Amino acid sequence: MHFLDQAKIFVRSGAGGPGAVSFRREKFIEYGGPDGGNGGKGGDIIFEAVAGLNTLIDFRYTQHFRAPRGKGGSGSNRTGAGGDDLIIKVPVGTQVISEDKEDVLLDFTKVGERVVFLRGGDGGRGNASYKTSTNRAPRQHGTGWPDEEAWVWLRLKLLADAGLVGLPNAGKSTFINQVTNAQAKVGEYAFTTTRPQLGVVRHHQREFVIADIPGLIEGAAEGAGIGDRFLGHIERCRVLLHLVDANDDDVAESYRIVRDELAAYGGGLTDKPVVVALNKIDTLDDELIAALSAELEEASGAEVLPISGVSGTGVDWVLDQLLEAIGPAPDAVPEDDEGEDAIEWSPV
Repeated sequence: MHFLDQAKIFVRSGAGGPGAVSFRREKFIEYGGPDGGNGGKGGDIIFEAVAGLNTLIDFRYTQHFRAPRGKGGSGSNRTGAGGDDLIIKVPVGTQVISEDKEDVLLDFTKVGERVVFLRGGDGGRGNASYKTSTNRAPRQHGTGWPDEEAWVWLRLKLLADAGLVGLPNAGKSTFINQVTNAQAKVGEYAFTTTRPQLGVVRHHQREFVIADIPGLIEGAAEGAGIGDRFLGHIERCRVLLHLVDANDDDVAESYRIVRDELAAYGGGLTDKPVVVALNKIDTLDDELIAALSAELEEASGAEVLPISGVSGTGVDWVLDQLLEAIGPAPDAVPEDDEGEDAIEWSPV
């Protein structure tokens, strides 16, 4: 499945149906009077967060969503049928943003959250509702209230407990493969990770979600490399794991580059707890590992954990630190009452 974390869509609610102009005509009933019914209400546009989705790829192919309008009223005081609501299903973590990208209109953080985004128009009044003591045979009627429409952006911010950051080739994909079943791509070249990757870690009878994003390089905030567009996926993380390649020429500078890009992005990323790990120590001797760890500790001001994502050395130690920063397990999220519908991955 392709990964897409941004999409622009058009949504329109249904207009209200028109009221009817009708008069009662039955044998032996004189002056039957007006009996035109009201129009039906138009359908609402509703956004709902569902489980089982982690991409917005469906919105690349379906970009226009229109709820049906209400039916017109009819004689015998019959109200027109209302238009069905249109439910747009989005992944948990999706934000609905205004067209100019200035305002966050909706933010879905829990499975089952449902919000009426655009309300359908009310139906127009039939001529029966205009009858008064002085106007016994009204012929006016309401045409129904208009629909509402908008262009909006959908932006997905994956929900994870811990986020992996570092320069390209810092060993992030190898680490996530070591601790989860993510099967992230690994290669001996930069930017083998081109999209965010999620994995579930099981450690000490606890489970938590870890997110791997493409590596950052100097100038990412200005668009260098893949840029910083994927940093939004770690904004909701409770802790960051910063991996530094022990084979870099200057491990302290490698650390500073990433921290500077996090600061330039904002979003409170530099305020989050961080676990710093010196990766790929399987290629070094103990004396050099100690020297590089001391250098990195001086630059970061935090304890440095020497690890090897390939051999697994020190990985349990890192997971212990992540669990401590994540804190107690959150309450279990109740399953969606709709059962199979909750994992349906169509946007409507």
